[in-house]
Amino acid sequence: MDIRCIEAAVITERVAALYMEMNYFIGEDILGALEKARQTETSPIGQNVLEQLLENNRIAAEEEVPICQDTGMAVLFVEYGDKVTITGGSFEEAVQEGVRRAYIEGYLRKSVVEDPVFDRINTKDNTPAIVYTTIVPGDKIRIVAGCKGFGSENMSAIKMLTPSAGLEGVKKFILDTVAYAGPNPCPPIVVGVGIGGTFEKAAMLAKKATLRPINTAHPDPRYAALEEELLTAINRMGFGPAGLGGVNTALGVNIETFPTHIAGMPVAVNICCHAARHKETEI
Repeated sequence: MDIRCIEAAVITERVAALYMEMNYFIGEDILGALEKARQTETSPIGQNVLEQLLENNRIAAEEEVPICQDTGMAVLFVEYGDKVTITGGSFEEAVQEGVRRAYIEGYLRKSVVEDPVFDRINTKDNTPAIVYTTIVPGDKIRIVAGCKGFGSENMSAIKMLTPSAGLEGVKKFILDTVAYAGPNPCPPIVVGVGIGGTFEKAAMLAKKATLRPINTAHPDPRYAALEEELLTAINRMGFGPAGLGGVNTALGVNIETFPTHIAGMPVAVNICCHAARHKETEI
């Protein structure tokens, strides 16, 4: 297979389009889940909240304005083909410029500060984006992108369980994390779970899980069944839409897994609000 050249400008254009579109147009998987939730919600207040969310999404799409005022921090998972080379610039610079262009030209709120503790001065263009890159065989680049608001990000957690905790320990930690979050992450939520790897890998898996369409299931039937079990348990908590009560606290639970050490069982939970903005492209 010959080396394929991709212009940096193409990467920039695609990334900019991804971020404007995901902030203006709710994903079909989330839209379908919200419609289903409205039909199954038993609380009149909860039904009203869901109707307002659907109306909000309709207006955002029609007027091409953000679904939510918190347009998040950009996170991208990239599968980079080993037969690809970038011309006219670097891949990293092209991605950052795409995010920069989207947030400036798309009138999206800039929420990134340069120093996390001391100065906390806004970078004024929502960069730097967080980019995770995996080298894969082939001559294409696949980008799965999301933007994470921090009302839900702040409710996320990780725990280094030992194998003795078993399946019940995994379930308890996930459910305890969601229960502690309560109404804070703007339910109905999407719950991303990462199990395995190391401390940082589990957290990355949990974030990646929130970007997986919620109308899909884990390929391993055991984990697919666990996703459904956890979703049922979370919805029985009763927080409901906007935390005002009801049977729709979560729209979906997505689990991602990775091999781990014989002495460990890391588990991370990344909670995402009902917007759950994600979009992907292949170049």
